[in-house]
Amino acid sequence: MLIAHSVEELAFLAGVGVTIGNFDGVHLGHQALIRQTMETCRQAGLACVLVTFWPHPRMVVAPHKPHSPLTSREERLRLLQGLGIPHVLELPFDQALADLSPREFIERCLLPMQLRHLVVGYDFTLGKGRSGHADVLRELGLELGFSVTQLSPVIGDDAVVSSTRLRDYISRGDVWQAARLLGRPYSITGPVVHGEGRGSGLGFPTANLLPPETLLPAEGVYATRVYVDGLSHASVTNVGRKPTFDGTALGVESFLLDADMNLYDRQIRLEFVARLRGEQCFASVQELTRQVRKDVAEARSLLAHGSGQAVASSGTEVMDDPCRPA
Repeated sequence: MLIAHSVEELAFLAGVGVTIGNFDGVHLGHQALIRQTMETCRQAGLACVLVTFWPHPRMVVAPHKPHSPLTSREERLRLLQGLGIPHVLELPFDQALADLSPREFIERCLLPMQLRHLVVGYDFTLGKGRSGHADVLRELGLELGFSVTQLSPVIGDDAVVSSTRLRDYISRGDVWQAARLLGRPYSITGPVVHGEGRGSGLGFPTANLLPPETLLPAEGVYATRVYVDGLSHASVTNVGRKPTFDGTALGVESFLLDADMNLYDRQIRLEFVARLRGEQCFASVQELTRQVRKDVAEARSLLAHGSGQAVASSGTEVMDDPCRPA
């Protein structure tokens, strides 16, 4: 996959079909759009180009609003490569690009590749003020020499598959439903860092993942898989603040069920399969240890059967939390 950062790098292409978007998450809706673009290009004999942006436009046009992407730049490009896209034009997004009108964007960023066909999603808009909706693009296409295809939305569980819906599932910890929109488990990546060593003292040594800039699932305990050098390891992961030990900092720590590995400073990918429960504050270390044993047994069984549906909606906070003020 060729990754370009300016249209001039792809000016050698003689006639292209293009799709445009942020593709944050690369969910089933994105995948359908990409596959349709590749098929359209194949039938028309066009080179296929996916145009995207970095950083995420929200970080430029609304910097005052916190935004955690669903995928890191590296993960998004890895997923796009897995779909077979031959050319990616990743434009640096800044205020100057945001201020371009639809016509200006097409003339500056697409026409130098000899744009012949544009494939867009059901809710796609382009240009300043999101003014370039599909009808505007069709009018420009008649004038500038390209055609436009707009796809219908992809429906999953009687609702449109979207990054907004996906973000809601992940924020609530419903990683099983999120996987249904992604076509794969939701995952985060990052290096393993040194923790406080409490897990080893309890008999459950953990790998502490540096919290990523991407969206974290709701605080709680999850059945997960840790990928190291491409190999999968069953695991239990806690996303939370360790209230039993009066913790305040948010952390991500995983206990590998059947492996004893030194992972410090190594890059891992963590897949969330199902939420087992919410994070709890226990009255004693002994109670915590008993619960962790139960979590390990439940995760082992769940991962062995390869499904997280049974506990997809579980994990609500306990009512009689001994660490919560009365």
